[in-house]
Amino acid sequence: MLTSVTTPQNLDERFRVAVSALRPPENRREPGDPVRKDSTLTGTRARELFDAQLTARHLDLAARWLRSFDEGFTTTGSAGHEGNAAVAAALRGDDPAFLHHRSAAFYCVRAAGRDGPAGTDPARRLEDAARDVLRGVVASVRDPATGGRDKLFGNPDLHLLPALSTPGGHLPRAAGLARALTRTSTAPWPDDAIVVASFGDAGASGPAAAAAIEMAGRAATEGKPVPLLLICEDNGPGSADPDGWVAALLRDRPGLRYEYADSADLASAYDVAVDLAGYVRGERRPAVLRLAAVNLLGAGNLLGSGTEADLDLDLARDPLVGTARLLVEAGLLGPDDVLNRYDHVGWQVRQAAEEVLGEPKLASIGEIVASLAPRRPLRVSNAVTEAAERAAGPGAAARVRIFDGQLPEHAGPMTLAQAINATLADALAADPTVLIFGPDVASGGPNGVTAGLRDRETDRVLDTPADATTVLGLALGAGTAGLIGVPEITGLAALHTAAEQLRVEAATMSLLSSGSYRNPMVLRVPGLAQPLGIGGHLANDNSVAMLRDVPGIVVAVPSRAADAGPMLRSCLAAAAVDGTVSVFLEPVALYQTRDLYQQGDSEWLSAYAEPSNWSAEHVPIGRARIYGMGTAQDLTIVTYGNGVRMSLRVAAQLAADGYGSRVVDLRWLNPLPVADLVREASATGRVLIVDETRRSGGVGEGVLAALVDGAFVGSVRRVAAADVPVPLGPAAQQVLVGEDAITQGAHTLLAR
Repeated sequence: MLTSVTTPQNLDERFRVAVSALRPPENRREPGDPVRKDSTLTGTRARELFDAQLTARHLDLAARWLRSFDEGFTTTGSAGHEGNAAVAAALRGDDPAFLHHRSAAFYCVRAAGRDGPAGTDPARRLEDAARDVLRGVVASVRDPATGGRDKLFGNPDLHLLPALSTPGGHLPRAAGLARALTRTSTAPWPDDAIVVASFGDAGASGPAAAAAIEMAGRAATEGKPVPLLLICEDNGPGSADPDGWVAALLRDRPGLRYEYADSADLASAYDVAVDLAGYVRGERRPAVLRLAAVNLLGAGNLLGSGTEADLDLDLARDPLVGTARLLVEAGLLGPDDVLNRYDHVGWQVRQAAEEVLGEPKLASIGEIVASLAPRRPLRVSNAVTEAAERAAGPGAAARVRIFDGQLPEHAGPMTLAQAINATLADALAADPTVLIFGPDVASGGPNGVTAGLRDRETDRVLDTPADATTVLGLALGAGTAGLIGVPEITGLAALHTAAEQLRVEAATMSLLSSGSYRNPMVLRVPGLAQPLGIGGHLANDNSVAMLRDVPGIVVAVPSRAADAGPMLRSCLAAAAVDGTVSVFLEPVALYQTRDLYQQGDSEWLSAYAEPSNWSAEHVPIGRARIYGMGTAQDLTIVTYGNGVRMSLRVAAQLAADGYGSRVVDLRWLNPLPVADLVREASATGRVLIVDETRRSGGVGEGVLAALVDGAFVGSVRRVAAADVPVPLGPAAQQVLVGEDAITQGAHTLLAR
């Protein structure tokens, strides 16, 4: 795309030439006066913002200097986006903000404005800000955001939350947080705080931005408070045109106020940002500011885009030159003053870069993963016990109320769906921070599992649009605000459309904020396949490879009512204790299953445990359930979900034929119950893996790897679904695992 390029050195030279050509006016303004007649920005504030802009520019240059001798590991710069200093100045320091990767000036303004130690001033705090940004560049463990794991503009002391995703991917979380702020007093922000999120023009047309804008706009049109300010920093072709393409994407969205400003004009951008921030704060309604910018330095050492004429146009819109012109024409600084300040800041930033070079870096796997997903199983177990004690004691009245006097432990044997419903109701009764939401959950959800919950707790059982990105964004925002979201989406296929929200936003927030922020969440997903292929391949998505590939999350698969309650309580307790992100994958085909071996035996049902038994029935994350059949000495069948019932039926027939089996219900696909798996495999020396997901990328591959790593010596065979989407109708039986295939696999192993 580049036909004419220059270097950071050339950018520096052009700035000097442009400033040297400026001429002060005859009549000078006072520092306390507006810097220009048509603006509210004072000269004093403009000079402070200019210092932040200069610091941001020199941070870009320092990053390239560090990279030149392999000590800097990122050069994505903010040059040309320094106008976002005006937005930072229009906000309060306690407004939570998600900043995209060209936000150095915003970061510097926020850092310079915070209350520092006694004796420090904004200039000193700017030096500290530069040092912190450069710590990210050199991957220092002292980086305040990620602890050396990545380079982000985040800092919990500044209420700057890491924006983790691809362009625009953080916006659903921001919109979700704006919604959640109005529902809780647990968030670490004032009641009148507003949520701010910046993104580039590349993200404006992405699905995450569309979901966030629709979420905010829809809620606003329904009269719900959404204090959200979106900042689209548009540096694309024609960005200086107030009516450009990105404007067409953002303007006239229902429920969303739109404004435009040019970041090259600091005074105008400041006035627009002040007005818009005041609107969002006062009206509690969302707004978007399209801030025209220019990308003066790319990821490498190249500058500009397009032809020489395009390059000249870009340089003419340099925000630093624009602010220098503003100050010189107001008589607040002379050209020499500007250049002296530019050089002084440059010296300070270079000095900071030299200081951070010697700081330690992450040196072990243990250090790297320390903040990924803390696991404290004893505390989780204690949390379940404490919940049981509350339910049986102080919370007994709340249980009676929410169950309308019909306690579930007195209701008789339950199906899987009924057990999940009762456990969710108990969670609502026990914990006021729990929110249950998703498409049509108020009327029972897509499979009726949440039926009646809205009648019992109207304020915390919420309907949402069907879009999975929106649902997950709400859950992420709730978690950021200190709530525990229990969202439901329509199925695995829907989850795959919103994978980024789970893979990047949910799974890495704790890791990339050094544990400062968490995502407590239990995501309910009705999934896996039904034997008759009802609904076709989207309703019968049997791929969980994406879930098992996400570091840190928990994937639970209850196969029957006896496990559903204990496993769900474990996930909820882990969310509260450790901020755990869990995916509770519920086999749709087993929701209403009652019988196991023959019609009418009701052996797949289970009574709901009363609180006094919750602790005894506790299922730790990563522990399997073992079923013994006959002598249980001849064969180990490893399975989960739908495979458990089928395998138990096959094992019963094998026992009738004189072969003893043990069936291992994994229950947890991430982390796998490796110790239980290896122990039960070694007990027989023969392992049949029954995997209802696809042969390629399926759970069976993880089981095989665990057996190899565990030094298992014996025979292994695998039956799995075919590598093809599940077809509609009876043809599904040709693709999915069935009892005949399990029986054949078992006899093949037993014959060895």
